[in-house]
Amino acid sequence: MNLAQRSRLQGVSLGFLAGYVDTLGFVALFGLFTAHVTGNFVLIGAALANATHASIALKLLAFPAFVAGVAAARLLTVAAERRGGPALRLALLLELALLLGFMVLGVLAEPLGPEPGALAMTAGLSGAAAMGAHSAISRLLLAHLAPTSMMTGNVTQVVIDTVDVLRGAADGATRERCVKFFWPLLGFAAGAILAAFAYLAVGFAALAVPLAILLVLIALEPARLAA
Repeated sequence: MNLAQRSRLQGVSLGFLAGYVDTLGFVALFGLFTAHVTGNFVLIGAALANATHASIALKLLAFPAFVAGVAAARLLTVAAERRGGPALRLALLLELALLLGFMVLGVLAEPLGPEPGALAMTAGLSGAAAMGAHSAISRLLLAHLAPTSMMTGNVTQVVIDTVDVLRGAADGATRERCVKFFWPLLGFAAGAILAAFAYLAVGFAALAVPLAILLVLIALEPARLAA
């Protein structure tokens, strides 16, 4: 697999994973966005203005959980790089462990009541931490890819580049950038759609799909850096 193919696989896979996990968390946990901090700020504002709005505590706690995931990924990356270790592989393993916690705790919390109980809240926080790690991985270790969890910027860039292509003002770099941003966007959209149906079919066990994706990506990473 050459570098371009590897980058495309990572972009599509991680975009799909982010869309999948974010949608499953939203459907399962009373509108919680695990990968979308901006969305949670909006929901917190709505909840504070409406006393009948459910699960405000989960949305409030999701932000520090997300931050903790980012911080953990950063510290792990720094430690791995100082020792010459496989930083990306270790960071993906961190995300895998947090997503596994999301799935196991979610399964144990089923069936969910009208308000999230302790297990359901812990599951959601584990999911938010996992997606914090995911976002940090994108920034720290996969900066050559388009963002895989924040699609607003991707949509904006794809539209700008598409307009330039259509008006005949695009060069090769513009076309390459358009393709680079398009594939994670497509993956995210596909993951979001599939996750909603998967959760309705099998509940939190549907998180086995992103876990399998991470296992494949981890297997493709070297266990240690070449000397």
